[in-house]
Amino acid sequence: MGSPMYSFHNQNNILYLKLFFILLFMGCIPDRTTNLPSNQLLATPTISPPSLNLTSALETLSLDGYFTFKNNHHAAKDFGNTFQSLPLAVLHPKSVSDISSTIKLIFELGSASEVTVAARGHGHSLQGQAQAQGGLVINMESLKAQQMQVHIGEQPYVDVSGGELWINILHETLKHGLSPKSWTDYLHLTVGGTLSYAGISGQAFRHGPQINNVYQLEVVTGQGEVITCSENNSPDLFYGVLGGLGQFGIITQARISLEPAPKMVKWIRVLYSDFSSFSKDQEFLISSENSFDYIEGFVIINRTGLLNNWRSSFNPKDPMQASKFNSDGRTLYCLEMAKHFNPNETDVMDQRTESLLLLLHYIPSTLFLSEVSYVEFLDRVHLSELKLRTKGLWEVPHPWMNLLIPKSKIHDFADEIFGNILTDNINGPILMYPVNKTMWNNNTSLVTPDEDVFYLVAFLSSAVPSSKGTDGLDQILIQNRRILEYCDRAQLGIKQYLPYYRTQQEWKAHFGPRWQAFIQRKSSYDPLAILAPGQRIFQKAIPIL
Repeated sequence: MGSPMYSFHNQNNILYLKLFFILLFMGCIPDRTTNLPSNQLLATPTISPPSLNLTSALETLSLDGYFTFKNNHHAAKDFGNTFQSLPLAVLHPKSVSDISSTIKLIFELGSASEVTVAARGHGHSLQGQAQAQGGLVINMESLKAQQMQVHIGEQPYVDVSGGELWINILHETLKHGLSPKSWTDYLHLTVGGTLSYAGISGQAFRHGPQINNVYQLEVVTGQGEVITCSENNSPDLFYGVLGGLGQFGIITQARISLEPAPKMVKWIRVLYSDFSSFSKDQEFLISSENSFDYIEGFVIINRTGLLNNWRSSFNPKDPMQASKFNSDGRTLYCLEMAKHFNPNETDVMDQRTESLLLLLHYIPSTLFLSEVSYVEFLDRVHLSELKLRTKGLWEVPHPWMNLLIPKSKIHDFADEIFGNILTDNINGPILMYPVNKTMWNNNTSLVTPDEDVFYLVAFLSSAVPSSKGTDGLDQILIQNRRILEYCDRAQLGIKQYLPYYRTQQEWKAHFGPRWQAFIQRKSSYDPLAILAPGQRIFQKAIPIL
């Protein structure tokens, strides 16, 4: 996994001496300070030196990869497609030392430079979190060429690059009959990206999020140090980086826990007209020992021909009754479940599935089933992506909002949101399903509601162009703001997942009593606030002594 510290090239040390004279010149410019929450952490930087000086310095670095200084507009965009910040340069690393050397250089510039660094995976941030205005963006996918190493034993695992896509990890581990335990719904994301947040999907009630299924990390800190960490080795950094929004280091390698992989999946959908029955059944399933392997749900508002659309992927249990079902003008709740099995276990799997379904309270005519391969099930969202791309509907604004709602408040939330605020169909799904906090490690940086069970509610709207020439972006943003205002007014105790705030005071409220530990970790591992400026938590700065 690499040594704890990286010894830099002599050539780079000479470069730092050259930069010292630049710093002497810039040192006559007085510092600007700002009102930050801790008098021991950060102050804003001085005016940055001309980008020409930095460009020359970067070009002098001895790298296995390379920088690009032109045609970097792709690094100024992301999946959210609502923020655009053009970097000065993009690093395409071929080794961990490329990343370490670059960050070390920026750190050595100290307060004379406002240049920041953002790690960019597959570009699926929503609000510019992986962008760096006038700074450096690291293209982490360039690092993924490293060979994946699958280790078989009582506790199997795979060592992967932080820039590797989860879909590639799935294919590689399946060659050994293994796979990771916890997933996201979309697999074309990088390891470093999802581990910097949490990585949540329908398996989280059983295995916890992806950050719960990591044995070890290799991290490059904001000082350019390369540190291998785990729960026993540098645990403060290990747990800080997991769910840490990229604030304490860049994940360059990860050791992911594996389990035996099934070959097939029984995929099931049912509908509810009553939210109380829907949530009660979900909570029952996630607390049952012999439950499904995947449990999610979503809300459907005034969707025409819903069950007919399902027929392309599912078969109705009762075709005659399903054909009579009318979804027009209704708010419905879909429970989606999956049971893993191997071909020689079909009969046992069918019996277990039937026994579980008998305990649920869904509308009988809406039971739809399908049997697909394990890969097809896990990669299901990618098929939708390909269809949207052919229609030119993928690269549109995605002002998504993800909330974590305490179980005790979910009925109040549903009554207001689906009864008053969202009363018509929206351009995108609304996910809603509960998870057990007992399966989550409280040592990580991820912040969740203060209850044992809470719901993930994801509003995945897309601003699709209409016949009137408008894309509906403003309307979606207004809806999102109304939802957040209600949550605040009703004091529901929610937390944002994939959080986005504009002020440090909002971030302070988000972390609550864990804020002090968060800024202490920032002071330890990225004291100049070089990393992940797009999160808008800290400004580039120097330590205040």
